[in-house]
Amino acid sequence: QVKLVESGGGLVQAGGSLRLSCAASGTITSRNVMGWYRQAPGKLRELVCTITFIGNIYCADSVKDRFTISRDSAKSTVYLQMNSLKPEDTAVYYCSQSTDGDFYWGRGTQVTVSS
Repeated sequence: QVKLVESGGGLVQAGGSLRLSCAASGTITSRNVMGWYRQAPGKLRELVCTITFIGNIYCADSVKDRFTISRDSAKSTVYLQMNSLKPEDTAVYYCSQSTDGDFYWGRGTQVTVSS
């Protein structure tokens, strides 16, 4: 059973920074892909960044110059460093783990960026 627990959200002014963490428990294999998604009110959930077991990274164009995804050496915690935050980054941020197309989700953490 996979369990994902996010932390680190909060309220920040535009231009500020936050670091999100996601602690994963359960089976970790080389096929795991960890990621961060976000969902703003009235919008669909969208991909933010992903990282594979061997460290290949993808980030959406809207964040790739400002956000960084990483994971610890044990592969059990994933981080999202968010810099130069904008009001449009306001959303609930969800941690995900996917393996061979099966997705698991955390409960999400709220990030609010004030202008």
